[in-house]
Amino acid sequence: MEYHDCWICTKQRWSKRFGTFPKNATGRSLGCARDMFDEMSERNVVSWTSMIEGNAKCGNLDAARQLFDKMPEKNVVSWTAIMTGYAQLGYGEEALRLFYQMKQLGVEPDQLTFASVLQACACSALLSEGKQVHGHVIRSGFEWHIVLATALVDMYAKCGRIEDSHRIFDSTSARDVVAWNAMIAGYGKHGYARKALQLFEQMRQSGLRPTRISFTNVLSACSHAGLVDEGCYYFNSMTQDYNIIAESEQYACMVDLLGRAGRLDEALAFIQKMPIEPTADVWGALLASCRIHGNMWLGKLAAEWLFKLRPDRAGTYVALSNIYSAAGRWDEAAKLRRLLNDRGVKKEPGYSWVQVKNKVHTFSVGDTAHPQIEHIYAMLDKLAGQMKTAGHVPNTNFALHDVDDEQKEHMLYHHSEKLAIAFALLSTPPGTSIQIVKNLRICVDCHTAAKFISKIVGREIVIRDANRFHHFKDGLCSCGDYW
Repeated sequence: MEYHDCWICTKQRWSKRFGTFPKNATGRSLGCARDMFDEMSERNVVSWTSMIEGNAKCGNLDAARQLFDKMPEKNVVSWTAIMTGYAQLGYGEEALRLFYQMKQLGVEPDQLTFASVLQACACSALLSEGKQVHGHVIRSGFEWHIVLATALVDMYAKCGRIEDSHRIFDSTSARDVVAWNAMIAGYGKHGYARKALQLFEQMRQSGLRPTRISFTNVLSACSHAGLVDEGCYYFNSMTQDYNIIAESEQYACMVDLLGRAGRLDEALAFIQKMPIEPTADVWGALLASCRIHGNMWLGKLAAEWLFKLRPDRAGTYVALSNIYSAAGRWDEAAKLRRLLNDRGVKKEPGYSWVQVKNKVHTFSVGDTAHPQIEHIYAMLDKLAGQMKTAGHVPNTNFALHDVDDEQKEHMLYHHSEKLAIAFALLSTPPGTSIQIVKNLRICVDCHTAAKFISKIVGREIVIRDANRFHHFKDGLCSCGDYW
């Protein structure tokens, strides 16, 4: 406890001199801190750890890792700082590797260490590792610590096990608003909006005051389920009943809520009446809705604002290009792709991964690198024939190239999530559930194909994409085809 107090006091002293370092450190404050650090005649573990945390929170993981590796003396706070950096930036496997390395060196994890490692498992959907860490938590006697209970609720929800998440939530007696928020968010992401709203009401009845994050989770749940009236009610309740001033994130949720429901004119009117300047997230929500509903005019308007606000955002080019492609406007789609390349904007490649026997297998579109790739494509060919017999017609509307339908269908069958599903079918026992993670939004054709495959093979297929979970079973999806 004494060391933690010392560490906190040191951070406060740095904060007085350089601003809010390291929590919101930016180039200038971090640079000043580094100058001070370099001038120190003696550096202790506190100063080293503060620099590691500051760099990690700025996204400078390489610099943070170099500092960590050079530390002459490390303790549990130092290890936790570097693991947290990797976890928060999506490098869950490296965070886990460091966790086990720390244990091998005899450094015992504390509650914050476990919370960081569970976050790493949650972000990368590493269920098997998450279960192992849960075992460590139990053996350490920390299972009912509220921070760790909340981390476990979050981890199981993000790894596709919403039932396990709720079991831990129910068994936690001293639940704070953060724990409630985690469970509400979990149900929302899994498409169980009504359960999310019921939990929210239970939280209010328990006497806890909802936070801005509570309302964001509720609005998101309503958006993914098409509960427009309920979403509008809670947005108004946030401001009128709790005096919480809406910020960009809540406004973006409302635009998403209206837009997904096809009420695009209302979404635009809502943006125009906002008391704050619409951000890229707000216009991005409108553009995504225009892509779903094929509204080219409004999509172009949203994209024009995004080009001004975030010219480096590749998703804008891709979404508008998809709108053009779906409308057969191949020249405009090609111009956007050229503009993307000319401006040097990097498009995030789509990939999917599945964990089998404690090993993560990652696939990209048209992948040929996997050692079992011939068997995977053979399985896909078999499934394609079975799906065609069952009535599946490939959706080629969003294929980005002006080629014939046969070529488009061929490209669709090589999408990363289909490859991951085929591999999982080959590598896991019949009847078991399959869990896939996709870094981008699942495409319409892959969504339809997953429904068909779930019925053909008689297995549940769970796919976590960038926005939510999809539970495919018996030819249906938990999202009700609304996502």
